[in-house]
Amino acid sequence: MKLFLSLLFLITLSFADFIGLTPNTLQNKIDEKMVVIDIRTPEEWKESGVIPTSKKIMFFDQSGKYDVDKWLNEFSKYVKNSEQPFVLVCRSGNRTGVVGDFLANRLGYKHVFHLEHGINSWISQNRITEK
Repeated sequence: MKLFLSLLFLITLSFADFIGLTPNTLQNKIDEKMVVIDIRTPEEWKESGVIPTSKKIMFFDQSGKYDVDKWLNEFSKYVKNSEQPFVLVCRSGNRTGVVGDFLANRLGYKHVFHLEHGINSWISQNRITEK
């Protein structure tokens, strides 16, 4: 499984057409009411908190397993169509690379963003998180 995820990550770096945002740029997008989807685990949400207004939808569990159908069902409650812009957040930016690539290149979402370097970059700039 780890080999598969590593390969997927390398492929993502080559073909992904989603856009990385800095914490400053993300703050502007939040102010514009863009949906922020935090794909980390519940333990990670508790540990570091989440960006205010984030929708918490775990993609990979602690073992690296996932349920795409279940995740997409929850995701579709917040992102209504492939034209609606949204931002993905994880711990360091690696998982959002995999998920963002899947959404942009496999499912055709047009405006996929992710927080560069994940929640770590948000916290390193002393930005607010909610526990």
